[in-house]
Amino acid sequence: MSGRVGKRDLDIIRDELSGRDRAIVRQVADLRLMTATQIERIHFGSEIHASASAAARASRRVLERLTRASLLVRLERRIGGIRAGSASFIYALGPVGHRLLNETASARPRLREPSATFADHTLAIAQLVVDLTLAARRGDHDLIGLQTEPWCWRRYAAGLGTEAILRPDLFVSLGIGDFEARWFCEIDRGTEHIPTLIKKCKAYDAYYRSGVEQSTHGVFPRVAWLMSSTKRSVQLQSAIDRDRQLASAMFTVATDNEAVTALTDVAA
Repeated sequence: MSGRVGKRDLDIIRDELSGRDRAIVRQVADLRLMTATQIERIHFGSEIHASASAAARASRRVLERLTRASLLVRLERRIGGIRAGSASFIYALGPVGHRLLNETASARPRLREPSATFADHTLAIAQLVVDLTLAARRGDHDLIGLQTEPWCWRRYAAGLGTEAILRPDLFVSLGIGDFEARWFCEIDRGTEHIPTLIKKCKAYDAYYRSGVEQSTHGVFPRVAWLMSSTKRSVQLQSAIDRDRQLASAMFTVATDNEAVTALTDVAA
């Protein structure tokens, strides 16, 4: 099916969608890219299927149907190569999915195959959302709030009448016992030099000094740098500690494998 569907056809498609279908389409739209495995883990849990293989089969059927209807599109790029099978597919919002979620839009955005760097970074953000969601379902914490790009971006006055935009990768709010932990998250994939990351740290410091976040929400979130390796983590932490402009307490630096632990450590 093409993206050129009329209002009547769109109404029919909408009526035929299940609640799970809608949730998948909306989450793929929010995160921009998701792998088949990520979608399966969130939307086809073992609690609603007899076995892991039954969940995988159901996931494949649903994703194939949503792709045929152009609600989702399957990228040419794969994770792990063709030998990984259907689990290696990467999905983005399709033209009909865009129409479904943005009925007032006069035109749909043109989908271009993303670069490997963009796909890797975007899927890493999606993986953090998956991990936090599954941990919340286990009762490890409450997932109070979550904002993806661009909704997690913050505008503030930068002086001399100019406006700056802080662009976190993700904002999350977690309930941990009697505490609420609020975080701006930065996902490092080893593609930027450490001085570039320090420059981003100074943007957080400038936003903190603007007082906008505190005025709106009463508290300033901590900043979590989730790094691609232990070596990168040590390098960034050392650079933050050496910089006299930065308050080390504002930042938590951990590897991406330690992400959920770092974000739920209220004693940190």
